Amino acid sequence: MSELLKSVDARTRLAGTNKLEILLFSLGEDTRTGRRETFGINVFKVREVMRTPAITAAPDMQDSVEGMVSLRGQLVPVVDLAKYANVNREGRRDIMIVTEYNGHTQGFLVESVDNILRLDWSQMRVPPEMTSNRLGGLVTAVTELDDGRLIMMLDVEKVLSETTKYDDDFMFKDIPKVRREDATVFYADDSSVARKQIERTLGLMGVRALGAVNGRAAWDDLQRMAQHAEVTGRKVKEMVNVILTDIEMPEMDGYILTRRIKTDPRFEGIPVLMHSSLSGMSNQALGKSVGVDNYVSKFEPHRLAEALLEFIDGASAEAGR
Repeated sequence: MSELLKSVDARTRLAGTNKLEILLFSLGEDTRTGRRETFGINVFKVREVMRTPAITAAPDMQDSVEGMVSLRGQLVPVVDLAKYANVNREGRRDIMIVTEYNGHTQGFLVESVDNILRLDWSQMRVPPEMTSNRLGGLVTAVTELDDGRLIMMLDVEKVLSETTKYDDDFMFKDIPKVRREDATVFYADDSSVARKQIERTLGLMGVRALGAVNGRAAWDDLQRMAQHAEVTGRKVKEMVNVILTDIEMPEMDGYILTRRIKTDPRFEGIPVLMHSSLSGMSNQALGKSVGVDNYVSKFEPHRLAEALLEFIDGASAEAGR
């Protein structure tokens, strides 16, 4: 276990190269189906891997939240991923993956961890609808290994949202509205929960939302938009006010998407706002290096709205002078 943890700590910086490293883990064999499936989580989100400590039950928590553990003086909620994913398995989950993302720490109970795998985001694919439906939208991307195993990337945003009640209405109370009536934001995110939160925020702001499920789909849509603008004699910035992008996405990550946008003169004048649960300073610095204009953490709709207002109404006021 300690060697694996050292390996996690010693990862080289891959962000901005369209590559990622994922920690593979299993939730055990499902007694109803006989399947033993392999999941993955981005190493950037893993703080440590440890034997499951004593868990203290806590009231008023989601069914899949087993309780809380104390880690170096910090109380951390613990989610039984097998229960969350409706995997029927007997026995105790002896291993806990401690994750840290979007400024929050939580533990995930799993049966076993395997190794760390380095991949290119282009190898990751949008999951088949059947797989997504069977696991309740828990998976955002899949890839097949040489040994025939199907690796499924965990949608940590969904787990965080549904186990901590982050979607409560008070988060969206008094979202400010834009002054202009024709504002449009184009966004890219592979998490269904994140897409719903983005659309809800934009709707309350009075902004038209156009979206894509990953970086590759976003780039394809933007290419078509640029072609249409050229045919109609317009500029793309007249059609889209801001581009909002996640970092982690199958086929093409947010860094590569941003670099392509910022090096293509057809998209000149369109700000790119990075919106991610990878909220560390190094990720923000890497975003700036590829041309990102601002960076906002997920699950903070008011901060997202304020950042968008600065670009949309600020640009509107500038144009009116």
